[in-house]
Order: sequence, then structure tokens, then C-alpha cells
Amino acid sequence: MVIARIGIIGGSGLYKMDALTDVEEMQVQTPFGSPSDALILGTLEGTRVAFLPRHGRNHTLLPSELPFRANIYAMKQLGVEYLISASAVGSLKEEAKPLDMVVPDQFIDRTKNRVSTFFGEGIVAHIAFGDPVCQNLAAVVASAIASLNLPDVTLHRSGTYVCMEGPAFSTKAESNLYRSWGATVIGMTNLPEAKLAREAEIAYATLALVTDYDCWHEDHDSVTVEMVIANLQRNAVNAQKTIQETVRRLSENPPHSEAHSALKYAILTNLEKAPSATKKKLELLLKKYI
Repeated sequence: MVIARIGIIGGSGLYKMDALTDVEEMQVQTPFGSPSDALILGTLEGTRVAFLPRHGRNHTLLPSELPFRANIYAMKQLGVEYLISASAVGSLKEEAKPLDMVVPDQFIDRTKNRVSTFFGEGIVAHIAFGDPVCQNLAAVVASAIASLNLPDVTLHRSGTYVCMEGPAFSTKAESNLYRSWGATVIGMTNLPEAKLAREAEIAYATLALVTDYDCWHEDHDSVTVEMVIANLQRNAVNAQKTIQETVRRLSENPPHSEAHSALKYAILTNLEKAPSATKKKLELLLKKYI
């Protein structure tokens, strides 16, 4: 049963969606444990959506502690087909200034301790991940941003997101290394989500909200905690406006996504001979192919 076709994951500063109506909380259990928090179901622009605060509503989970598999699987259980991830990021480029919005099209993985696959335990799958976000969904997000004419916000329609382990931020040497690679922003959460969403055949796109320049910038030492928090709060307001407009556009014209058939040629194991316990655990992902 489809409860919500559109899912939203809110990052630092975005712990709720004020525009939601007919709100209810749902405790969801998955084969991979509990998600970060209760999922918030509500109506946005006439469409039922599922919202999840990534770090918990009181921001109690470190990036390395996030139950990524449970979060994505829970969205799949609710029938989510399109997933918008809003995330606070640091900028690695002068032109991507605080309060700007970036819709990345690439990722670089610098994580160390994340489980980023549902598979294993007797079933092997290798998804195609050359284009790690759904470009059609990303285009809807970008067009929504452009239509809003948000003050002090410049849209960057593409870019590379470096996903680091954290929780400490980068050293200056690391920050300059990522800049030499041509990366645009840096964060701690989105790459595992993108991989798992692809395995779950959910279209995924990131709305990256710049809070500050990373430590490479000559003005970095003048950045205060108060400034970053103020930017987080302004970003949260802008993110909610963007998500609301994105949901309106998605509900009117849901785009085709190659992600929706990502497992068609990815599973290498003969499922007839796969362990029954693993097939049961992954039934939601595998039922199209059994």
C-alpha cells in the first residue's frame, strides 16, 4: 500500500516542515532496525508526503551513528518513489557562498564506517552508480529553486559533494585537497543515502544548503557559531519553500527515473538458490524480480 510517494529527509536545522497539514506520526520498524525518528506523514500542496529528521528531531545522532539502511527502507515501506534530501554543507568554492543552494550531480566518498548496501548474506547486487542522483528529480528541485527568486540565494545547478566521515570537520590540508579535485561542497551524510536509495529503486536528489566556507577560506577564522546557526535557520526557511514548490511540481508531473528499475540487471545471485532468510529480509526490494 502506498502511503506517500514523496519522501523528505531533513538535515541539520530542518527538523520539521511547518507547512504540513493533517499531520500524523508513524513508528516504522524495518529489518534493519528503527529509523532516526518517527516518520512524519502530512499533506503538502495537496499531496501526502513522508518527512524524517535525519539526526532525530532533537539532533541526537552523529553522522556515523545514523541508521541509513533503516531510514531508506522505511521510506520504501511507505511507498516512497521520490526522495528529496536537504542537507547543510560547507562550501569548497568561492562562488558557492553561504545561503546559496547547490543541487549536486556527483559525490566523492570519504567515509570509513558506513554500511551503504542492503545486500550481502548470500545475495549479491552491484548497482550502476556513475550518475548517483536522479537527474530528472534534480531538475525539478532546481526549477523549483529558480522559480522562487529567494533573496540572497544563488542556485548552483550542478556540483560535486564530498561526503566525509566526521564528526570533526576537515583539516586545512584536506579542505585544499578536495578543492584541488574540483569539489563544490562538503557534508557528512548524503552518499550512503544515495547508494541505498538507488538499491531501493527510489529516485534521489540532494538539496545542499551552504552554511559557511570550509576551513580553506581566508575568512574562516572570522566565522562564529552564531553566524553558522543564523545561516542554518535561514537555510531551513528557504529549504521548506523549495521543498513545498518541488512537491507541487512532482505531484503535477512525476518524472521518469532510471532509479525505479535499478535492480533489474544488478542482482548477480540466482535468487532461487539464495538463502530464504535473506530473501525474506529483502522481500520489499526483491519481489519484482522473484
